[in-house]
Amino acid sequence: MDDQTTRPTRASRSLILPLTLAAVLGGGVAAASVVAVGGGGDSTPATVTVAAPATSSSTPAAAAATAPATAPAAAPAGTKTVAQIYRDSAPGVVRVTQAQGQGSGFVIDSEGHILTNAHVVDGSGPVFVSFSNNDRVQATVVGKDDSTDTALLKVTESSDALRPLALGSSTSVNVGDPVLAIGNPFGLDRTITSGIVSAVARQIQAPNGFPINNAIQTDAAINHGNSGGPLLNMQGQVIGINSQIADSGVDANVGVGFAIPIDMVKQIASDLEKNGHVTHAWLGVALSPIDPTLADQVKLAASKGAMVQTVEPGSPAAKAGLRPATDQTVLDGETYAIGGDIITAIDGHPITSVTDLQSAIQGHRSGDVVKLTVARSGGQTTDLTVTLGTQPTSAQG
Repeated sequence: MDDQTTRPTRASRSLILPLTLAAVLGGGVAAASVVAVGGGGDSTPATVTVAAPATSSSTPAAAAATAPATAPAAAPAGTKTVAQIYRDSAPGVVRVTQAQGQGSGFVIDSEGHILTNAHVVDGSGPVFVSFSNNDRVQATVVGKDDSTDTALLKVTESSDALRPLALGSSTSVNVGDPVLAIGNPFGLDRTITSGIVSAVARQIQAPNGFPINNAIQTDAAINHGNSGGPLLNMQGQVIGINSQIADSGVDANVGVGFAIPIDMVKQIASDLEKNGHVTHAWLGVALSPIDPTLADQVKLAASKGAMVQTVEPGSPAAKAGLRPATDQTVLDGETYAIGGDIITAIDGHPITSVTDLQSAIQGHRSGDVVKLTVARSGGQTTDLTVTLGTQPTSAQG
């Protein structure tokens, strides 16, 4: 799997993100580089890996060209025009500034809570929020979660200035759906851009190096300063928080942007409001996907699942008896760690990829007990009971 670069989306200074997690060996997965869109570009961006599902080229272009045309699907109920959505939603989008950096955010309730990216408010000094009526007020950082690049702010402001945006669902998002982004690119207040959902279930990297799964990819223009702003569907509902853009070397939009899914953000925001912080479940392993050719030629214990490369000493995985790789092999120029356990199910639900397992663990809380089904190098299958721990503050920790 090739590692390339990624950056933040704030408008006055670049934010340097940590490098990726432990390398996933021999992926069969394409990688692109992205950058968080929170900074203006006066620092060197760091690398973030975006995992992309493999695509098939088995359908000839000629066949696509001759395929019978079908009538376009009817627009969902409640669909609005771009102008209507902008009129209704733009007043709820705010500018977030801290020191010399700035980004975007949006109001989510009448109590003054505002969502933005964690990397937008990761500096020192007070945080200020500017509303559509040009009010500029100091905000309290209720809490932030680097593992999902989410921050919750709160302001004391009159209800006239607070225009909460409706939160939709990211689980119902489909490739090809039209979407809109509203934010403050390069300091240009409340700019709206349009596009489509280019892909779903992408994996991007959080500021602390852990993966964020199920990110929404869009070609709606996103630039520095858009970080923390909403990605909206055509019903005017927020389906994600704009966070990163692909790094083409020009430090600006190239039509490949990424938003954190709103269904994930809802739970994070709730925890931040209650506790001021979020604890994430942790297994304590480095994983690699199973390459079909490798599975066939090396005769792995399973043809699908998540291969365990290493097990962190003292981690929940170590305490449960998960076994790390014991050997390595080279296939087509790629080095693979083999001989360790292959996780094939969690609580009876099949695991077919590394992302499946990551998403399943992220759906749990620290202290939860799960059952892992593993295939071992000797050919036997066993179940291991694991009490999940608390994720470290960074992937390097």
